[in-house]
Amino acid sequence: MDTIYHSGEIKVQTQAGAVEAATSMGRQVFPVIAHHFVDFIQSQPFVVLGSADDRGLAWGSILCGRPGFMKVVDEHTLWIDALPGDQDPLRGNLKDGSEVGLLVLDFFTRRRLRMNGRVVIGESGFSVRIRQVYSNCPRYIQSRTCESIEDTPVAPQTAREAVSLNEELRERIGRADTFFVASYHPEVGADVSHRGGFPGFVQVLDEGTIVWPDYNGNGMFNTMGNITENPNCGMLFLDFERGGTLQLSGTADIIWEKDRLALFPGAERIIEFRIKRVIEVENATDLRWSFVEYSPDNPWFC
Repeated sequence: MDTIYHSGEIKVQTQAGAVEAATSMGRQVFPVIAHHFVDFIQSQPFVVLGSADDRGLAWGSILCGRPGFMKVVDEHTLWIDALPGDQDPLRGNLKDGSEVGLLVLDFFTRRRLRMNGRVVIGESGFSVRIRQVYSNCPRYIQSRTCESIEDTPVAPQTAREAVSLNEELRERIGRADTFFVASYHPEVGADVSHRGGFPGFVQVLDEGTIVWPDYNGNGMFNTMGNITENPNCGMLFLDFERGGTLQLSGTADIIWEKDRLALFPGAERIIEFRIKRVIEVENATDLRWSFVEYSPDNPWFC
């Protein structure tokens, strides 16, 4: 039987008892950019991307611009009139034919749209030949308003490059209520997805190890399926108040053991992430977000 899912996704769907849910969600995956997505895409000031470098490490990144910097050229093509800074691994990962995953997200309305496809480089930006497009539910997204400070720009500055976390970064991650995870399947391509919860849902075990819970979702298990086939993945944390980014790349395992799940009420799985590279950039974007409220779906365990 034909399926949009690869073997890793099917394996996790089966273990989680979510085959029926995944089959239902699969019917909502479009091979083109449907008309009802166009206005949403073109009205947003940022997009989160997942990509892989030449060594196979996966990275999460963010690109920003005035609404309209993303333009739907036709049903198969998205143009992004922006390029990453030299500090971002995405700069080297964007090549003709390279695979990217994209997430367009409006924090305030909690609407999100995932896409993936293949890159074609242009002069001021790049286009993506879209292969899959689908909406995700609003669960676990903290509501925030967004504004730009582009009239008083500050140049991006790499604050740290390292292979482990210092105490400041460990504390920052421990306070996070949101991050993005990038994953990559060597044959299928890149993906990036949102993760959210109350502060403390991401736990730093030591300078090189992070764990986070995986809650009930849409049943597709794109991220979990990719990790099952290829453990390389990346984490992206945004400094919502100051516009900085924290990018981590490493490897991950999916933990199903009940004794460890008990430490995260509401979790159906735990992901244990081991860091290989750390990149912190100050003023990575001129966007600033103000907190409105937590998602009503966040499990209460902190």
